Amino acid sequence: MSYSGMDTAAFMEAAASGEIGIDPDAAQAVLSKIRAGKDAVESLISRTAEVGVLPQLGANPVGEAMSAKYADRASGYGDSYLQALRNLHAQYEQVEQAINAAIRNYDEMESATAASLNRQL
Repeated sequence: MSYSGMDTAAFMEAAASGEIGIDPDAAQAVLSKIRAGKDAVESLISRTAEVGVLPQLGANPVGEAMSAKYADRASGYGDSYLQALRNLHAQYEQVEQAINAAIRNYDEMESATAASLNRQL
């Protein structure tokens, strides 16, 4: 199965517009896994300083350039390890918000359906 940021965006949009609802009891397992993933990513982000240490690759121009490149890739921006973790954390946040919106939608749908049924009785 393929996954992309577009999947998240479509889910968020559907949840925000009230198109989908998720039973809160059914969503709890998913929310627990999302929170566990977020916690793991936050832990890795807090430890990126350990990864960005300049490795000792030699006291010559090539070794020094490679050492700096390694450290930048580990803890810098752009396509770095740290930026990839930030992006993953943002995805977790977006999905969590969308699921919470879908839970609210479900609760609203349940209330509206119950009120409609009560009026018919």
